[in-house]
Amino acid sequence: MLGFITFIALATAGFGNSYGYSKPVTFDGRSLMIDGQHLLLFSGSIHYPRSTPQMWPSLISKAKQGGIDVIQTYAFWSLHEPQQGQYDFSGRRDIVRFIREVQAHGLYVCLRIGPFIESEWTYGGLPFWLHDVPGIVFRSDNGPFKFHMQKWVRKVVNMMKSEKLYASQGGPIILSQIENEYQRIESAFNGKGSRYVHWAAGLAVGLQTGVPWIMCSQQDAPDPVFDTNIWDLQINTCNGFECGVKFEGPNSPNKPSLWTENWT
Repeated sequence: MLGFITFIALATAGFGNSYGYSKPVTFDGRSLMIDGQHLLLFSGSIHYPRSTPQMWPSLISKAKQGGIDVIQTYAFWSLHEPQQGQYDFSGRRDIVRFIREVQAHGLYVCLRIGPFIESEWTYGGLPFWLHDVPGIVFRSDNGPFKFHMQKWVRKVVNMMKSEKLYASQGGPIILSQIENEYQRIESAFNGKGSRYVHWAAGLAVGLQTGVPWIMCSQQDAPDPVFDTNIWDLQINTCNGFECGVKFEGPNSPNKPSLWTENWT
């Protein structure tokens, strides 16, 4: 599956996608910057489990030929942990192999960890066994949910780190996403929704990936750590129709306008 998605930036410069050394990913109010260069990046989605490893090279090559710079994918929790504590990263679930294939084609990656991903995927990507955890309330300031969410997010991030896949390590991952389209339901949880968003943001930046984190469709994406390190900021992104017209813009003048899903 290939969907057209745009990262909006206000300036651009030529760049080469060779790897093997650390590439600082930063940003300002104009755009993302890689190696200090302001870039206009076009992104498309290829979800690794919706195809086979044999198909990945062709799909990625076609995306590159179509002018794509960044491949976006979710991390599918329910697919990787169908039974509590039993993980599977083989075959079409081999997310590391997929990201390395993207890297081999000279493209970047935006890894949308969630763990709620929507994506027209059963249970929004949450594993079925999670439903049976005593006292759990999904996507809220709820101890059992946060315990299991944190465990999964840490597992994914640590896997990426161990494989040196973040741009800060010389890899292709230039952005990561925590949660997904949460603002639409946040008010239903009253104050627990806001507390959950702040907790999720703190979890993300505390993992110290060396690349920026985003929150999709979360205008109030918080900055949980207030210092001069830009990796402690959450970039709120637009998701939907006509973001160029309807998007209220970043919630800080020091953040760029990013458009993670362009619905057509």
